[in-house]
Amino acid sequence: MTTPTPDWAARFSQRMARVRANEIRELLKLLDQPDILSFAGGIPDPGLFPAARIQAAYDAILSDPAQAAVALQYSVSEGYLPLRRWIAERMALYGVPCDEHNIMITAGSQQGLDLLGKLFLTRGDTVMVARPTYLGALQAFNAYEPDYLDLPAGALDGEADTEALMAGRAAHPLGYFVPDFANPTGESLTLAQREALLDLAQTLDMTLIEDAAYRELRFDGEPLPTVLALDIARTGSIEAARTLFCGTFSKTISPALRIGWVCGPRAVIEKLVLLKQGSDLHVSTPNQMAAYGAVAEGYEQHLGMLRTAYGAKAHATLQALERHMPPGVTWSRPEGGMFVWLWLPDGMDGKALLERSLIEERVAFVPGEPFFAEVPAANAIRLSYSLPTHAQIEDGVARLARLIARS
Repeated sequence: MTTPTPDWAARFSQRMARVRANEIRELLKLLDQPDILSFAGGIPDPGLFPAARIQAAYDAILSDPAQAAVALQYSVSEGYLPLRRWIAERMALYGVPCDEHNIMITAGSQQGLDLLGKLFLTRGDTVMVARPTYLGALQAFNAYEPDYLDLPAGALDGEADTEALMAGRAAHPLGYFVPDFANPTGESLTLAQREALLDLAQTLDMTLIEDAAYRELRFDGEPLPTVLALDIARTGSIEAARTLFCGTFSKTISPALRIGWVCGPRAVIEKLVLLKQGSDLHVSTPNQMAAYGAVAEGYEQHLGMLRTAYGAKAHATLQALERHMPPGVTWSRPEGGMFVWLWLPDGMDGKALLERSLIEERVAFVPGEPFFAEVPAANAIRLSYSLPTHAQIEDGVARLARLIARS
């Protein structure tokens, strides 16, 4: 007698209908094909990892019996105390006076987004996002079944009716924004726009998530205050702020360590700790200790090297776009981070362009459509300049421009 195979799709929870494959994760598989010239991944250049420093940190931890006993044992969910204290000191440099009780270590900033979604979102709640926004945040929030609201163009410049935004929607929305060198656009909010975002949050009684994944990678222009710092300047204390800051070492030290953090009021951190205890108990302690060893000394010099390297690649990309792109294509001009966003001529579809590009030019990039939460736009693509060499950037942009010109 043959036992029938269970109909697993019928047994999954309703929320799984909102959980779909990450197109960027799928595109990473293309990196295994040696003849593909890829602008797709958006991942750090492995040649810039401080591997020797990380190895030295692990060696020091595991060669000392006392440290090894701490590293290999269960630990507290809040995170490794010396690392939390270092992060609190770093946050103070951002204009965010706080202590270790305002910090929780997460498995990358992605886990921070997931836990914040779990903490704040009930089915039908509103999440306000930029247009476009980070695909990983949408994936983190989708499981909690929210409704999305794209922030209208010009809303932070006084060109949209912000009072009417929440008409007919659930109260107390959650706002998610990447103020510095956003993924996917590479664009940043101006100081006036950051203040306007806080004004809007106060008007709508909105909780804000500030994703600062790329903040340390500024290679042009002058640093701007974090939204959390501006919030504290208004309210007088992190405990009175409505902004929650998500940081990470994935872009500056190593993504494989999976070390991120959430900084916010103690009342929020305490609840996040409870959720983390039900999730993974705590982030790998050896990884936390190694991360601390890697940043405790020489971090600014390391950041300077990253900024120089990524800045040179960004400038090479922008120059290649100027030389090769046909009329009708426009693009962002990032001052940091890893991305350039291209708007294609009206009627051109980024997904269809990718299919042709892989066959005809062997160039990979990410179509723009998945980055839109509410109303999609097909005529956009994202280029990441973090991995290609300068020669590959020139060649790849020229190939892509030829394809667009004949499309």
